[in-house]
Amino acid sequence: MSSLTPSRLSLFAVSPPGLEHLTRAELFAFGINQPRAVPGGVEFEGFLSHLYRVNLCSRTASRVLVRAGEFYAAAFEELHRKASALPWEKFLRPGAPVTVRATCHKSKLYHSDGVAERIADAIHDRLGPGTGIEPQPSKEGRRHKDRKEEINTNLASFAPPAPFRGSRLENAGPTGIVVRLDHDLCTLSLDSSGEHLHKRGYRLATAKAPLRETIAAALLLHAAYDPARPLLDPFCGAGTFAIEAALMARNIAPGLHRRFAFIDWVNFDTQEWGEQLKRARAGANDSAPAIFASDRDEGAVAAATANAARAGVAANIQWRVCPLSAIEPPPGPGLLIGNLPYGKRVGDSPRNLYAQFGKIVRAKFSNWRVGILAGNMSLAQATGLDFESPLILENGGLKVPFVQTPQT
Repeated sequence: MSSLTPSRLSLFAVSPPGLEHLTRAELFAFGINQPRAVPGGVEFEGFLSHLYRVNLCSRTASRVLVRAGEFYAAAFEELHRKASALPWEKFLRPGAPVTVRATCHKSKLYHSDGVAERIADAIHDRLGPGTGIEPQPSKEGRRHKDRKEEINTNLASFAPPAPFRGSRLENAGPTGIVVRLDHDLCTLSLDSSGEHLHKRGYRLATAKAPLRETIAAALLLHAAYDPARPLLDPFCGAGTFAIEAALMARNIAPGLHRRFAFIDWVNFDTQEWGEQLKRARAGANDSAPAIFASDRDEGAVAAATANAARAGVAANIQWRVCPLSAIEPPPGPGLLIGNLPYGKRVGDSPRNLYAQFGKIVRAKFSNWRVGILAGNMSLAQATGLDFESPLILENGGLKVPFVQTPQT
């Protein structure tokens, strides 16, 4: 039975489905040896320094998990016994709030809520009285909540340290324990991130169909965004593409304005975390990238402007309220990127909008690279543009293509 140690760690960076290769490239750039992309994320090994840096600096990862242990279990007694043998106290404090989330696939133990309860019991037994444990019910369990006995023995015996002053996400919440049973193999992980990493702390104002920051950053990387060239988003919504591009251009770490679950762990290294913060802040620059963003919705542009101010990049983006027909190219060539409307955002005739977009691109942006997140390939083809092979990803629970023209 493999288990966690407080020194060398087995880590997993969760990635948006379809974008794992981009997270892997980030980890390579961080100097991490042999990261391995697998469905759902990237496996790698490292130390606390790597754990802190990926949480702080990765633009594409959704969460960073620490593998706590792995073993086979075909009965609840065996599951409890093996889970309670893991040295949880090396990471978690007695009384620290913890939530347990379980999924089961082709295993003898198939009831995810029952599995979550047994793991919660095991951690409670290992750490002792006062531990705040709450299994998170599955969708099935939420529908039948009256059949499930919840465990919540939080006696508030531990007060977590005060959050860093000035943090916009000051409450990391309880540490999540992620349990996966696959063909009777139980994998236990601690969620070191707390809030999802797309929550940078700046997007308090939203618009229709907001794009997650992690996905926007990944697509900018996929499109080979070059800060030396202009960028234009004519469907800016809440401004995510433009803001993430500005953060990239200025090398501002995306996690500087939030809190992480690992800060409350027993093995939290204040000195190492301080070094990582110092390194990240020192790496930022005062460059002035040419970034332009527009939307026909005045409220969306107002929201985007406020978000950019919170992100500290207000001076790096030029905003404009205008329809698609009125957009004009800045001096180029550059990158035109956008999350084109589809579904309820565009009504019954989305093909007309896509065709109009393609016509404008051919007339005004012939020497620009174009990358769009489209509702489907049929809509992308309605633009009449010559796209490379699509990158298929999940956005808002839907599989959608990101397509781009050849690089200029």
